[in-house]
Amino acid sequence: MQTLYLIVPLAPLIGALVSGLLCLKISNRAAHSVTIIGMVVSTLGAAAVFYDVWQGHTYNGTVYTWLASGATQFEIGFLIDRLSALMMLVVSFVSLMVHVYTIGYMAEDPGYNRFFSYISLFTFAMLMLVMSNNFLQLFFGWEAVGLVSYLLIGFWYTRPTAIYANLKAFLVNRVGDFGFLLGIALVLMYFGTLDYATVFAGAGTLAANTIEIFPGHAWSLMTVICILLFVGAMGKSAQFPLHVWLPDSMEGPTPISALIHAATMVTAGIFMVARMSPLFELSDAALSFVLVIGAITAFFMALIAMTQYDIKRVIAYSTLSQLGFMTMALGASAYSVAMFHLMTHAFFKAVLFLGAGSVIIALHHEQDMRKMGGLRKFMPITYLTVLIGAWANSGLPPFAGFFSKDTIVEAVHAAYVAGVPGALFAYLAALGAVAAGGYYSFRLVFFAFHGKQRFDAHGHVHETPAVVTAPLILLAIPSISAGWVIGDVVYGNYFGGSITIAAVHPAMAELTGNFHGVVPMMLHAVSTLPFWLALSGAAGAWYLYIVRPDLPVVLRGKARVLITILDEKYGFDRFNDWFFAGGARLLGTSLWQRGDVGVIDDFFVNGSARVIGWTAAVIRQVQSGYIYHYAFAMIIGLLLMLSILLVWPR
Repeated sequence: MQTLYLIVPLAPLIGALVSGLLCLKISNRAAHSVTIIGMVVSTLGAAAVFYDVWQGHTYNGTVYTWLASGATQFEIGFLIDRLSALMMLVVSFVSLMVHVYTIGYMAEDPGYNRFFSYISLFTFAMLMLVMSNNFLQLFFGWEAVGLVSYLLIGFWYTRPTAIYANLKAFLVNRVGDFGFLLGIALVLMYFGTLDYATVFAGAGTLAANTIEIFPGHAWSLMTVICILLFVGAMGKSAQFPLHVWLPDSMEGPTPISALIHAATMVTAGIFMVARMSPLFELSDAALSFVLVIGAITAFFMALIAMTQYDIKRVIAYSTLSQLGFMTMALGASAYSVAMFHLMTHAFFKAVLFLGAGSVIIALHHEQDMRKMGGLRKFMPITYLTVLIGAWANSGLPPFAGFFSKDTIVEAVHAAYVAGVPGALFAYLAALGAVAAGGYYSFRLVFFAFHGKQRFDAHGHVHETPAVVTAPLILLAIPSISAGWVIGDVVYGNYFGGSITIAAVHPAMAELTGNFHGVVPMMLHAVSTLPFWLALSGAAGAWYLYIVRPDLPVVLRGKARVLITILDEKYGFDRFNDWFFAGGARLLGTSLWQRGDVGVIDDFFVNGSARVIGWTAAVIRQVQSGYIYHYAFAMIIGLLLMLSILLVWPR
């Protein structure tokens, strides 16, 4: 199996190298063929690994030693357990669907081959991240997905907005990655190794250790390490306040929106925290921090999604909210539920993004929902798959999103009952996000696909080709059914020893005792508040966009202040542009005018030139060429020398 472990990440890497290095020499068909073959091999390999792990076989070993420094070994290695096997399967399958979909979406783009190279390279980086057995390889995959996402978001590099978006994503992620690197450095400093198994085994012995960040103020070592690691997750998984890059990443082609936002880059932080559960379980403060950050992200990003008109931005803010739900689950020590929601979300969010891309293709790259409407009769397959995705995203039974999202809300409630700090706020935020999720999910469906036609039908709007709709159908199937395995994955101890939960965090134990099957869970949901909140949100969208389509404009006018706040995204972008970007420009301008121009140019360069010029001018006065001038200078010099000799004390 060790050979197969290598094949899974290397197959997309080979496809990326062939398509990228030979992009100017091979045809489009050859480029997509070699990358898709690589993804098929990777997906089949991941499925075989998943089955092997399901049978109870795990692996933790070194592939090779990259560097040795004293007694410390920096290695490349794989940890194949149920956590990584699930991620491998989800990442490779969603990426394969995106590869196939890209054939239709990017057919006319001059950068066709380059795009396939990028998305295959992205998949390789993500697989290396989830398969790592040490912090070094984790950091390699972490930074590699960040780099390739920069290339993908700015793929259309002639657009100023795309360049702004990819630079913004890159810089915001560097903020998070700085904290992440500090956390890894502390791990190496105190544990003397970067190997997961060794660190996890020794974590308990250092649980009582403290560290003084500021003199006289002792902090729990484990709390500092966990919060620093989570700062990295805040950047990658777009958690408040490092969420600002993700909506702007919509400037990239739609396939990468599905790839980045569904199953790969933004879920890296969720996976990392779940992998680090042996560390997080030793710090209640870090778990509460994670819980509150997730709650803020889930609720406040859902409110923004309710007001957006750009179809891709609605889904982007939906992604932020769903990531907040996953983060809340992590903070409630419900790691298995977070990973389960990661899996279900990967399917239905990919459906929504790719369905939006199908609409954009049909409407000649129009993304404003105010210029859509009535599309269901023109695009029945796209409509049905997007409806499935929206239903799952809203958390209504019996689709996949219901099982994972409802369990997260219950886990947060259990954490509140157990007295976890911040859990009450998180529970209330989760309920608000559930209601908003039902609204914005069905608002997208009703606004874009129902009602009056608001586009020019003379453009021959019709269903997109099979190469676009086939991945939608294949992803819609698990969007319906993936939640039905919750009994095995969440309550059946699927993750086993790959996730650690301390006895003092009883949320999952309580939920497991109350689970009696999928059908009883759906029947019980009808009597719970989250179900009725999600349903009321969906009903509100139906009333406003089907029954009374004139009301949304009236309501926006009456709630002008609130709408302005939401349209401005709470002012984060404006503040960042003014404070950070503006401050950097002001600092740069000051350094240029005072440092470069004033000190270096004027003082050192021009000043030295002026001194030399003045000296030359003085010397030039005595270098006249007249003999009597030289004789006079000699006499004056002789008098000065005699005066010095006479006056100088002996």
